[in-house]
Amino acid sequence: MELNHKVIGEGHPVIILHGLFGMLDNWQTIGKKIAAEGYMVFLVDQRDHGKSPFTQQFDYPTLAADLAAFMEQNWIYKAHIIGHSMGGKTAMQLAFDHGDNIDKLVVVDICNKTYPGGHEEIFKAIRDVQADQKEDRQEIYDFLKSRLHDEGTIQFLLKNLQRKKEGGYDWKMNYPLLESSYLAILDKVGNATSHFDKQTLFVKGERSPYILPTDESLIHSQFPHSQLVSIENAGHWVHADQPEVFTQLVLQFLNQNLSP
Repeated sequence: MELNHKVIGEGHPVIILHGLFGMLDNWQTIGKKIAAEGYMVFLVDQRDHGKSPFTQQFDYPTLAADLAAFMEQNWIYKAHIIGHSMGGKTAMQLAFDHGDNIDKLVVVDICNKTYPGGHEEIFKAIRDVQADQKEDRQEIYDFLKSRLHDEGTIQFLLKNLQRKKEGGYDWKMNYPLLESSYLAILDKVGNATSHFDKQTLFVKGERSPYILPTDESLIHSQFPHSQLVSIENAGHWVHADQPEVFTQLVLQFLNQNLSP
């Protein structure tokens, strides 16, 4: 498995992982800003997303194994890891399975618990739109708008469209596998004894329900050297809603010379 990726800058390695339906392109602006402060940033498409290979298995142990292999393939002994949403769970799984590979961990708007879902209508809209039979991108937009209504979600999904040479459109994500693996995506990672003893930053959007006050005890039990920071006027896509505040918070954390 060779994951598609992009490298920006030079310095200590930082690996950034996108969330469900995402791709490395979503993080280029943030990646460039982090790289400008003396880091070598690796933006990665996780399997079955972006330009990385489509596969037949999708769960967090597999995604974490992909990342460990990616680090070995690219001669990365240790790195700071930043993961958003689903990518945050991949990062936490890596921390539990290969903690020695991580210097500092940043988990963005997710915690280690089983979530109730909420993407079912998105999966259904992606299936029903039949993008491969559409010749006009506007048709796809109009259909998604009639089903999903939220403009931000629609524009996020449209970034996954690519034109086929023979006509029609393909999705850059392997949505049939992602849909069949959805319960695994929602599931928590690790087990009751899993923990990570290094410096960890959890970042939540103030308007997002993904990390609740009742989750803080769980976070600190598995990540005893962690801090949780809420960013005002931000939802689940914290890095898109408040890019400057988010970037400065992450850089401040990475630049701190702290030990557990």
